[in-house]
Amino acid sequence: MECSDKAVEAVMVGSYVEMETEGKATDMKSKVSSLFWHGGSAYDAWFSCASNQVAQVLLTLPYSFSQLGMMSGIMFQLFYGLMGSWTAYLISILYVEYRTRKQRDKVDFRNHVIQWFEVLDGLLGKHWRNVGLAFNCTFLLFGSVIQLIACASNIYYINDNLDKRTWTYIFGACCATTVFIPSFHNYRIWSFLGLIMTTYTAWYLTIASLLHGQVEGVKHSGPTRMVLYFTGATNILYTFGGHAVTVEIMHAMWKPQKFKAIYLLATLYVLTLTLPSASAVYWAFGDLLLNHSNAFSLLPKSPFKDMAVILMLIHQFITFGFACTPLYFVWEKAIGMHECKSMCKRAAARLPVVVPIWFLAIVFPFFGPINSTVGSLLVSFTVYIIPALAHMFTFKSASSRENAVEQPSKYFGRWVGTYVINIFIVVWVLIVGFGFGGWASMTNFVHQIDTFGLFTKCYQCPPQLPPHMANATAPLPPPFAFGNATHLSPHPNSP
Repeated sequence: MECSDKAVEAVMVGSYVEMETEGKATDMKSKVSSLFWHGGSAYDAWFSCASNQVAQVLLTLPYSFSQLGMMSGIMFQLFYGLMGSWTAYLISILYVEYRTRKQRDKVDFRNHVIQWFEVLDGLLGKHWRNVGLAFNCTFLLFGSVIQLIACASNIYYINDNLDKRTWTYIFGACCATTVFIPSFHNYRIWSFLGLIMTTYTAWYLTIASLLHGQVEGVKHSGPTRMVLYFTGATNILYTFGGHAVTVEIMHAMWKPQKFKAIYLLATLYVLTLTLPSASAVYWAFGDLLLNHSNAFSLLPKSPFKDMAVILMLIHQFITFGFACTPLYFVWEKAIGMHECKSMCKRAAARLPVVVPIWFLAIVFPFFGPINSTVGSLLVSFTVYIIPALAHMFTFKSASSRENAVEQPSKYFGRWVGTYVINIFIVVWVLIVGFGFGGWASMTNFVHQIDTFGLFTKCYQCPPQLPPHMANATAPLPPPFAFGNATHLSPHPNSP
């Protein structure tokens, strides 16, 4: 009997040790998963906002400076950076207002991701929802298209054996793997790495330009034409317009009410990257940038440049996921798959979203002009006009202002000051961003279509001579040539 008791005790101890070991393994797995995968802190939101603001647009800002001039370029960055931070602040207030009202009605959001069009629907009705959904989805669609075009444009500076359209096919397949990322909770490590990659690229552009020095006979004649001036201004408008995913980033936070200052802090960091890099590249190359919308095209080949290109390619993959994930959510809700717990089924359901993005990137491979066009026609409404109007209409009655979950700060002049700022933003963006910017960017965009046509195989690539003629007739490459490609296109917006 004594032996039997000892045997039972040994089995129980063994079972306990086994359970404890399994528990520790599970805890360790949970900690690793939490460290790299499940993020919802204010720091995660900051990394997401900062890394999502600048991707391929970092390479086009020097081109915008050549259109605007140095002083206007710096002023527009500061101005639109503050304006973008303000409208992100408005979106955060509207999100908290909507979520608080719904939670009072016992609505459960544990398996549901709140999106911007649902906030508009809950606060202002279906007409606002439809407008917000149309602008937001179109903006995200073309934002994803831009990432694919940028991937093909950048990789061409490392390997020009394949044309850009072929590279678009390849990167379209690579970016389709983002269907397996469930939500913005799971972008913790990607956001962190993305910001490091952008930081490296920005300081590479700055240091490489300063070490290179000014080209012989450099000129800084911008601004010279109104079309170019407003095209450059709208590209900067687009730079600080990452709000299409703001609500999803907030919803991924454990405490969304802490978001208010996060976007401003992210913008301030981004300005430490964009201002030095754009200024340095423009200082070094001046008016040459008018024909080179991708800053990589003017810098000589080096291991540091290749590293910057590779890091930007990885970051553009991450940004593609940022832009596509809200589209995945919208599509899942439309087909009734949003609350499905099987990630494989959700991933299969998401694939049809990638196909039109892939197709449009092949139809319109215009790297520079498409940024400005999206900025003027879509970002102006999605990021600036609609949030400002939605805030004013949500709190237009005295009772709604009195019962608001969050009251405007005294530093902004309370409700009167908030309304004055909102009205100014609506008027400014409607006239300058959408009006003049839309005219300038569409004029430039149509010019690209007339010049190169749709479905162009290699947008603004240098002409390829037959092998038997290449050595006999090809001129010596200019100082900034790369491999067999000069990249000195006579047309604007050369990538």
